[in-house]
Amino acid sequence: MRIHGLALLAVAALSAPRPLPTLTFSDPISTLTVLPGETVRLEAMDRRWSWTAPPTPGLYPIRVVSEDQRDSMTIQAFVLVPYSELRGEYLHGYRIGHYPAQALRGLDLYRPPAGFIEVTPENADAFVSPHFQLKQFVCKQAGGYPKYIVLNAQLVQRLEKLLALVNASGYSASTFYVMSGYRTPAYNHAIGNVLYSRHTFGSAADIFIDEDHDGQMDDLNGDGRSDERDARVLYDLFDGPQSGGGLGKYAPTEAHGPFVHVDLRDRRARW
Repeated sequence: MRIHGLALLAVAALSAPRPLPTLTFSDPISTLTVLPGETVRLEAMDRRWSWTAPPTPGLYPIRVVSEDQRDSMTIQAFVLVPYSELRGEYLHGYRIGHYPAQALRGLDLYRPPAGFIEVTPENADAFVSPHFQLKQFVCKQAGGYPKYIVLNAQLVQRLEKLLALVNASGYSASTFYVMSGYRTPAYNHAIGNVLYSRHTFGSAADIFIDEDHDGQMDDLNGDGRSDERDARVLYDLFDGPQSGGGLGKYAPTEAHGPFVHVDLRDRRARW
């Protein structure tokens, strides 16, 4: 699968509104996931329009240009491979595994995803937000391309806000190292994680700052070491009074260094 050409939209010439829920975009780069043929109503640069996804899964960047041509933004529209194309545990040869038959506590956020983003060598480097790329969220399980992931755009938005908070607090971070993003249910089971892990729904990330690119958390507290106290620095920054969802800090082990877990869930959880 390849990246399809930019759809250039002059804001002054957008189509008439339709009675659909409106998805609003304001960042220079944002992510949209839709099923083939699905029509969505979009808002950007003070204008609204309807867009119908092509029938073929892939990445369809939509570049929106302001009426005066001075500003622009890109909506990275990923047309999903529908969940219905799963055959047993496999999607086009890539092992996904099985999602739980029943949603946890009957909540929609624990139901199987509508579909999967197909990741290829051509689109893996695509930015899904100003500071994060698609490849950062790919599952670690073995296997070649194409790979398939679930990615909740709200998770990416939250990571962008946390990254801005880190830099505003005096630390330097061009992005977060995503140690674990999406996990297929098969991989999640293989590493012994819980059945309803938010990772399997594309709504969790295990992250740390790694500006020296050594694969370990940077020394954030200045004590000359990379340990749980550096994870505590991030944890304390992220744990504001308005922060919801899940947040956890982890000490280093033989398998990994210190990191912080961030997820989207229906309730506040801390550990």
